[in-house]
Amino acid sequence: MKIVLDTNVLVSGLLKPYSHAATILRLVAGGLAQVVYDSRILTEYREVLYRPKFGFKKEGIEAILTQIESEGVLVAAQPLSVRLPDPDDEPFLEVALALDGTFIVTGNAKHFPVPSQLGVTVLTPAQFISAWRD
Repeated sequence: MKIVLDTNVLVSGLLKPYSHAATILRLVAGGLAQVVYDSRILTEYREVLYRPKFGFKKEGIEAILTQIESEGVLVAAQPLSVRLPDPDDEPFLEVALALDGTFIVTGNAKHFPVPSQLGVTVLTPAQFISAWRD
């Protein structure tokens, strides 16, 4: 399955090893899910993961980012024709729209009021795990 992984899911998965978000990171690490991304998303991942408040080690951060880059799907996204409540979330929707069948996985689904005609499914980590199991 191809997913656009919201930064909050990445952080949650690293902080809470027994969470649905952590299960998603294990699926990515095992090659059972692919992260769809562009340079803006990788930049956000890097900036957030290096925040001192999280205390993540540089080696761990670089390992997960390297895996995303090497095994994920890099896309060239087009600008949105709609606006989201938080413009910082728009790259995630743009990337999802660049590749058919891509899910957005986020802990903040309300930030992605995606019009149904766009054809993008937004799932919480728990919803994604349920869909993956099915």
